[in-house]
Amino acid sequence: MKVATFYKFAALDGLEALQERLVRLAQELELKGTALLAAEGINATLCGSQARLERFVAVLEADERFGALPVSYSAANPGNPVFHRLKVRVRPKLVNFGQPEADPRARTGEHVDARRWNALLDDPEAIVLDVRNCYEIRIGAFPGRLDPGIRTFREFPAFAAERLNPEEHRPIAMYCTGGIRCEQASAHLLNAGFEEVHQLQGGILKYLETAPAGDRRWQGECFVFDQRVSVDEQLRPGRYRQCFACRQPLSGEDLASPRYRAGVSCPRCFDGLSEARGAGFEERRRQVQLAADRGERHIGGA
Repeated sequence: MKVATFYKFAALDGLEALQERLVRLAQELELKGTALLAAEGINATLCGSQARLERFVAVLEADERFGALPVSYSAANPGNPVFHRLKVRVRPKLVNFGQPEADPRARTGEHVDARRWNALLDDPEAIVLDVRNCYEIRIGAFPGRLDPGIRTFREFPAFAAERLNPEEHRPIAMYCTGGIRCEQASAHLLNAGFEEVHQLQGGILKYLETAPAGDRRWQGECFVFDQRVSVDEQLRPGRYRQCFACRQPLSGEDLASPRYRAGVSCPRCFDGLSEARGAGFEERRRQVQLAADRGERHIGGA
């Protein structure tokens, strides 16, 4: 099984008809995952066989509104469903950024491949900016990166206004998981007066797919927004698990903590978990176990 991740900013209309078409196609190909559609484009992560994923992508690429799609492929373990269901949703925006003037269809930072990215990492003048959330950065990052310390992507503009100066910080080299957040963040910085902004093409996933094994600068694992939780530098499912309550990635040390209870809490949320929420998670955990005892999979089960 493989996981395909891709996005494309493009002017789309007839979103409901496109939604129905993609649902039928994905169901026919027995794909699962999530695809978001908006007037500004598509953002998708889908799981299935390599051949069927390629057929899905080929149908999209035949639509002149999309053209060539930059797709990254990573691995899935046979016992991990990655996604429990298929969801194709129409949304107002692809990314919840809160800056409508930052339009990636108008302009974005310069896209750079793995070789040029490594050169930027070696440039002492470059500000290497990780635009992901803090819990993602905690399990893996590029060396020398600047961590904005944000909990959600909507906090990025405030960080940029407080910590970055277009007169002092140049060049800026930014990266994220698959590239789409950099599209929004780089458009925002260019609007704010930054002149030299680069972004890692295809994000961390494409970097790990294309960078020569002996020249990969990535350290740790990469958080992904599916049941795998993380992938290693070979794009195989990683060693992290996820807390159902707070959605934080958990290491082996976290899982061994007395404050970890599968499906209920972890060391990072134990102190802030209310009695009512704890009871709800306990009941859900019981239902998961009952389903397992019947030889069934509880949808959303840990």
